[in-house]
Amino acid sequence: MTALPEPRTPSFSGRHGEHSRSRPRPFLRGAAAAIILSMLAACVTMGGITKRTADSPAHSWTPPSKEEKPPAPLPSPAIPVDLQAPGKAWTLSDVVDVGLDNNPQTRAAWNAARAASAAVSISQGAYLPEINATLPATKQKMAFAGGRFIVDQMTLTPTASLSLLLFDFGGREAGIESARRTLEAANWTQNAVLQNVILQIESTYYQYIAARALLEAQETNLKGAQANYEAADARHLAGLATIADVLQAKTALSTIVLQIVTTRGLIQTLHGALANSMGLPANTAFDIAEGLPEDIPFDAVAKQVDLCIKDAEVRRPDIAASRALVLVAEAGIRQARATLFPAFSLSGNIGRIYYKDNSVSNPFYAISVSVNLPFLFGLQEYQVLAAKAQAEAARDRMAELGRGIELQVWVSYYGLKTAEQKIRTARDLLESANASYDVALGRYKEGVGTILDLLAAQTVLQNGRVQLVEAKSDWLLALVQFTHDTGALEPPAAPAKSGLPSSPEKGEHRP
Repeated sequence: MTALPEPRTPSFSGRHGEHSRSRPRPFLRGAAAAIILSMLAACVTMGGITKRTADSPAHSWTPPSKEEKPPAPLPSPAIPVDLQAPGKAWTLSDVVDVGLDNNPQTRAAWNAARAASAAVSISQGAYLPEINATLPATKQKMAFAGGRFIVDQMTLTPTASLSLLLFDFGGREAGIESARRTLEAANWTQNAVLQNVILQIESTYYQYIAARALLEAQETNLKGAQANYEAADARHLAGLATIADVLQAKTALSTIVLQIVTTRGLIQTLHGALANSMGLPANTAFDIAEGLPEDIPFDAVAKQVDLCIKDAEVRRPDIAASRALVLVAEAGIRQARATLFPAFSLSGNIGRIYYKDNSVSNPFYAISVSVNLPFLFGLQEYQVLAAKAQAEAARDRMAELGRGIELQVWVSYYGLKTAEQKIRTARDLLESANASYDVALGRYKEGVGTILDLLAAQTVLQNGRVQLVEAKSDWLLALVQFTHDTGALEPPAAPAKSGLPSSPEKGEHRP
């Protein structure tokens, strides 16, 4: 009988398995693994986790000692060189310009707008094909026929694939429109942030110069109180008044000194607050040139309140941002509706398989046009309903903001008019108080009036000076608030492009 030939290894890369050696049984390997896992579990104790926490409920946690990288330093404030000159006094325009350059709120709003601009470019990529290239390297080892044949093979498969959305019934266009409107809202929001920062800076600025004016008024009051004290002391030395007159005049003098000390502390506090509103360290040294104006331009607001409200509806950037968000929500409705219809796509790939130690390579390619129509059992309709509800909510928020702006303009308008009347009344009060005090001081020196009459006239005069300072400060603060509420507190615009009117220079955005 003819002997059968011995089986041979297949022609692909591989080698004959050796079966002559004895192999450990599977259950022995499993038992060894179980023993090792049991030993590891026995090593897990509560101390193993406590060492990373506090020692006990009664002790605080102490961070481990290690070298940590120091935090990045804060950016240096951007202050023009001419303002850093010794003895240079800053104007309101200088203060606002420095604040717009350094306040973190303006930088954050600008960066948010830039991120929204990048999102527009990303959304426009929906019109471009998506191309991917891969280079997988595969090492595989397989056994056949009970381990008699072993395949040991390595392949390299460079592949390029392409996918392109052809048509989706307006969903892609709606996504791009949503991104564009979101960018518009971000840009308007940046303008609103600029207006808010200007309001914050100018309000703090006027509070600061009002505090300095209050100090000047109190120092004037101090001179009058000193004169009263000297008059009382002179009459006491002449035997024409009792020590009670001297003590009462001394008490009035000490009261004013205490007020001056308090006001000086307030000035330092407001100086730090003004620096902070500009985005500078609170201990930044700078001088302010201006003080409270002597003449108040009462004709700054000549329009009626109804016209001011209409101006606010056109000028306010926050209401414009709210309108843009409504358009974003409406684009979301169109985007949701597009999911009700099929989407047509084109895809394809091409590549080649290379084998190790083999000169033969196999190319491959595929191209397909697909129609995607997801069946979500009514979920698309709910997506459309949700988008409609979000659009209605955006319209409601815009309406609420509009009503709020109307109220803001109404309140700030009559606040400004009230402050105007307060200035007129305070001026009349100060004029009459001056005349009354001069009469009371003369009568007291001549021995006709009493110290109580003199101190009463002095108190009225002191209050008149303070009330005039406060009335001017209130009017300036009301004016800044009114210009903000009507949208007239315009920040500086970007440099004009060719063919367009030139933008306002720095410092031209003041009320």
